[in-house]
Amino acid sequence: MPRQLKDPVCLPLRQINTYMLKVGIFGVGHLGKFHISNWKEIEGVKIIGFFDPNNDNANDVINTHGLKRFSDEEKLIEACDVIDVITPTDLHYEVCMMAIRKGKHVFVEKPLAHTLQEGKDLVNMVREAGVKMQVGHVERFNPAYLALKEMNLNPMFIEVHRLAQFNPRGTEVSVILDLMIHDIDIILSLVKSDVKSISASGVAVMTDTPDIANVRIEFNNGCVANLTSSRISMKKMRKVRLFQKDAYIGIDLLEKKTEIIKLKQPEDVDAFSFDIDTPNGKKTIAIANPSIEPLNAIKLELESFVDAIVNNKPTVVSEIDGYLAMEVAHKILDKINNTSILQ
Repeated sequence: MPRQLKDPVCLPLRQINTYMLKVGIFGVGHLGKFHISNWKEIEGVKIIGFFDPNNDNANDVINTHGLKRFSDEEKLIEACDVIDVITPTDLHYEVCMMAIRKGKHVFVEKPLAHTLQEGKDLVNMVREAGVKMQVGHVERFNPAYLALKEMNLNPMFIEVHRLAQFNPRGTEVSVILDLMIHDIDIILSLVKSDVKSISASGVAVMTDTPDIANVRIEFNNGCVANLTSSRISMKKMRKVRLFQKDAYIGIDLLEKKTEIIKLKQPEDVDAFSFDIDTPNGKKTIAIANPSIEPLNAIKLELESFVDAIVNNKPTVVSEIDGYLAMEVAHKILDKINNTSILQ
């Protein structure tokens, strides 16, 4: 079945909030500071405080935002309704576990956890506790991606390039779990089919884990996805190309641009079009560039999480989505490690 994107936010928060959700932040490093700024702009939300053992980060947040620093993790959790986890990956499980056991809703940055077993345990705990969890796969909220929400997507070939310059931040995990997992999540959200096979190669250059990787994923429905990720590139790139029976779709997640090239349909009245001769006769090609709204993806994903809590709706990127992306990522790492051993 063709896949349509979910609309992340269905109702303005000012119309649904009568209670101030109390939020606690775990981790106020580079990304944590962005989260704080965005939480402060969301109606119906109050930041109670934060926990971070790094004094430089903590003092910066105190001076900039005037937030209370907690020295006791459990006291912060007890004082809140929602916990936002932006710690290093190997700490995700511990913080999420404490929050879930106390009945708190949890937003956790990707990847969901450090190991598959930790991820599986968190999925089970969320279900048993009846709380909401959302995983921070922020590209689902990229305006270039959301521009396709009205289009039926049924890709049979997907090509992805994600290149970044080296940054020591995030290198506690491989490029698969650091960068490629964004694209794995997008692909799994589009291709509603089980993975048939994976082939992969990767090289560790600057760290002890792969910094560059190329992956081919084949699905049972015939779709094939090729992914390339590097965190030691000289230039930045975040491009997704979708090929399906009736269209080519190019998504530039970095530049926030989307292009659709397809056989012209009656509804494509405003699209630029031209005729080409084919062995089957003349065809009319339409090229469209959907309007891209100037959206803040981080704010949008946090708003969608609040919306899910207040209106008791499924989260856009659930703990199960986060686990499935992790599962594929770890299969890729296993393939790379096994290839290295054989060599």
